[in-house]
Amino acid sequence: MSYAGDLTPQEAWAKLEQGAILVDVRTEAEWAHIGIPDTKATDNDPLFIQWTFPGGVPNPAFISDLSQQAPEDSAAELLFLCRSGQRSIAAATAATQAGFTSYNVLEGFEGEPDRYGERTVNGWKNRGLPTNLGTN
Repeated sequence: MSYAGDLTPQEAWAKLEQGAILVDVRTEAEWAHIGIPDTKATDNDPLFIQWTFPGGVPNPAFISDLSQQAPEDSAAELLFLCRSGQRSIAAATAATQAGFTSYNVLEGFEGEPDRYGERTVNGWKNRGLPTNLGTN
């Protein structure tokens, strides 16, 4: 594994309570239309940095954007989150290569689709963790 490890959404929340920082790497459209994690109960606001742009176009400034927004404390742990836990693996790997301590959040924000294609099986929002959706 080329990053610090994988965390369940619940393990990620526990790390956030200990001072880690969540980095949501989904697209602006996903943040606007699907919702975002709500980390008000922790000491740190999430960072929002797109790993890819619509259409899957890579964000060439990802590491630069991360370096500008992440705390200067090199000991800070970064927890990467996407829709299902795949883009966040790539982002955590790239961040680790850039010198950050990086984890991937398994299941992502929305989780896996059920047999009907609805994302209701698991993931941050389906595990009952705080979101801006008004359901928590």
